[in-house]
Amino acid sequence: MAFRPSAYAPHALGILRIVTGLLFLEHGTQKLFNFPERTMAKPELFSLFGVQGVIEIVGGALVILGLFTRPVAFLLCGNMAVAYFMFHQPKNFYPAVNGGDASILFCFVFLYLCAAGPGAFSLDRRG
Repeated sequence: MAFRPSAYAPHALGILRIVTGLLFLEHGTQKLFNFPERTMAKPELFSLFGVQGVIEIVGGALVILGLFTRPVAFLLCGNMAVAYFMFHQPKNFYPAVNGGDASILFCFVFLYLCAAGPGAFSLDRRG
């Protein structure tokens, strides 16, 4: 019996989806609830950063659950592309210098989830 890593691809994809959602959710809780604690002031709810916090919490939760994964991942991919080009890229060309490496990584992981689907452990696969 040969070891076939491809047999575990749906499980690896599900784990990638859950971890990505947890990390994305954490950015939202940091913005709106100051958890984990951060040095910046809490934004107003209807400001650009406040709305982004809501997007991160709701989008992160849906990605964790694997609910509406493809459309949510598509929206979050675009959201992270806008975040990068609006806030990070103008500071410096290099992502490691401008602080936008997380935005780029989230953008492309969400793009992959949009194309690949939710993987294992998702509510989209139930039913």
